[in-house]
Amino acid sequence: MTVPLIRPADPDRDAAACAAIYAPHVDDSHISFEDRAPDATAMAARIERTQRAYPWVVAERDGEVTGFAYADTYKERPAYRWAAAVSVYVGDAERNRGTGRALYLELFDRLRRQNFRIARAGITLPNPASVALHHRLGFVEVGISRAIGWTAGAWRDVALYQLDLAPPGEGPPPEPLPPG
Repeated sequence: MTVPLIRPADPDRDAAACAAIYAPHVDDSHISFEDRAPDATAMAARIERTQRAYPWVVAERDGEVTGFAYADTYKERPAYRWAAAVSVYVGDAERNRGTGRALYLELFDRLRRQNFRIARAGITLPNPASVALHHRLGFVEVGISRAIGWTAGAWRDVALYQLDLAPPGEGPPPEPLPPG
């Protein structure tokens, strides 16, 4: 199994592919809590906004984007600034090929270089593939929000997972850095 090329997302070049990968998670499943899948223009705006403070990476095989992962604000209050919410999505052809893992590992490396300490993921249940991926990467379940969102015709639980990117240490940590 070959590992795809992982690189930073380019909003102009990659937004349409990211939107196409993400759309089935919105339109055809309970995974996303969005009502409508974003189009390429909206996805480009998301990538640009996100990259001001957090990494967004894409996987590429034979010149085609096949998946993406990104980090974003976990919570707005200042004490949370060392934590990042993380997400990963891969196209159907990339499932079980190590692409999600490769994307996440690159994302976590970039977050560590920016001085982030915690990665937080929310997984709409049921989603055994995502739960398994997060467990394999060392995430631990830290809670479940019961019936927290209505999507795909039902109330859905969201499992909350956390990965320590760095040990807590004593005293205040260095401030998070911009992506780079």
